[in-house]
Amino acid sequence: MRTVVALGGNALLKRGEPMTAERQRANVRTAAPALAAVARSHELVLAHGNGPQVGLLALQAAAYTEVEPYPLDVLGAQTQGMIGYFLEQELGNQLGGDVPFAMLLTMIEVDPADPAFDDPTKFVGPVYTKEQADDLAKLRAWTFKADGEHWRRVVPSPEPVRIFEIRPIRGLLDHGVIVICAGGGGVPVMFDPASEHTLVGVEAVIDKDLASQLLARDVSADLLVLATDVDGVYTGWGTPQKKRLSRVTPQELRELSFAAGSMGPKVEAVARFVEATGKRAAIGALDHIEPIVEGTAGTQVVAG
Repeated sequence: MRTVVALGGNALLKRGEPMTAERQRANVRTAAPALAAVARSHELVLAHGNGPQVGLLALQAAAYTEVEPYPLDVLGAQTQGMIGYFLEQELGNQLGGDVPFAMLLTMIEVDPADPAFDDPTKFVGPVYTKEQADDLAKLRAWTFKADGEHWRRVVPSPEPVRIFEIRPIRGLLDHGVIVICAGGGGVPVMFDPASEHTLVGVEAVIDKDLASQLLARDVSADLLVLATDVDGVYTGWGTPQKKRLSRVTPQELRELSFAAGSMGPKVEAVARFVEATGKRAAIGALDHIEPIVEGTAGTQVVAG
């Protein structure tokens, strides 16, 4: 069974932990045995988030003022390499040297006419005072919005349109290779309006879950799993009446309401995948990845 697993940030960094390379590697090492068990029985494609890692690079850039901060597409490429390295090495240690791996730096096309460019919503980087935010907005033409008591930069989060490396990804899978790709939603790129054959990077962040469902569709996956730090999708979250959904259809999910900044994109991603393919998708805890794949844990989303 061809399975795409999209790892949430908890695979690398649990809430409140220091963002050291050692800690992130240790968390990947903890997750590796369960992922290796899936890889032994199924074709495996791994995608992953990168929000905390991009945030750290943005903080480091803010502390070094001798050069302009690197743009978000470059930061996305950097974090794809780092996280892919951790995943490939620790999974390889579990599966042995005979199992082939490939980590592909993945560019994903976005549409310059996407309405997200007119309304940036994705928080990135450090927090600022209102005065600091106003100064940076003038200096660098950044957009800022309130985030609690502080102000943070916001960038567009456009829809993923096309995965440029999809042909080599498919080819590697057809030859039994475990592929790590589309990290952090992919590096956002578009064709330069001045030259229709020239790709350029974009100051944006593609949602990792929406990119993962596009990846799963494009590789003809049988299953899409969004692995996170909760054991499924809940109604009444944060109340005594909370209840985990065990088996639902996309239509049933769409009749409910979920937070845009947390479970909302995951629900949208699994609904799109099941609606487009008729195959199965699931949301659940990384610790439960084996029973999730087998269909006995997490929230299982089916066509009907």
